[in-house]
Amino acid sequence: MGSKNSNQDNFIRFTLEAKVLSFGEFKTKAGRLSPYFFNAGGFNDGTRLSALGRYYANALKESKIEFDMLYGPAYKGITLVAATAIALADDGINVPFAYNRKEAKDHGEGGSLIGAPVKGKVVIIDDVISAGTSVRESVDLIRGAGAEPAAVLIALDRMERSGNATELGDQSAVQAVEEEFALPVIAIANLADLMSFLTASSDTELTAYLPAVKAYREQFGI
Repeated sequence: MGSKNSNQDNFIRFTLEAKVLSFGEFKTKAGRLSPYFFNAGGFNDGTRLSALGRYYANALKESKIEFDMLYGPAYKGITLVAATAIALADDGINVPFAYNRKEAKDHGEGGSLIGAPVKGKVVIIDDVISAGTSVRESVDLIRGAGAEPAAVLIALDRMERSGNATELGDQSAVQAVEEEFALPVIAIANLADLMSFLTASSDTELTAYLPAVKAYREQFGI
């Protein structure tokens, strides 16, 4: 097994231990009954956030994408971008980062961008891409500042078609973002990795969920 697989397997194991990833029956925003749920809000202490930053940094380095700085969309992206910047610095790669505030203000720093000046090739860091709205706002802000988005880096790609429980779009949210903005999307792990992990697992409690995940992917997957 190469480092790529181990980074993904370790990440999935880590999300399960942190109870960020759970199995069961969950209703998604799109109204689908999903056999798994990913809640990035569970990375809620120093140890977990530090580990998460390392997974993001590893995925970014493995992607070989050229970039000058990092950007995190408010609110979740703020802690993610900071954690990734720290992890990269620990590896001797010191890059600036910025994030936005939801409300522009006219005093103090002013505007809606905080942190390092947004310039050069910028990697947008978020947890997941559901509708692509956050990416669109980020791309507009980055281009508005005269910089160029280089990639979007997320924790998990659900690899499922857009739409709802009955209507299926042709593409996943990730594919739509890649096409609309001509931007690569890098995910630490995706649904295929999750299925490989379950298939290889010796934990019968986990492998019991494989048929449900497989059926979900066959119904809604790309």
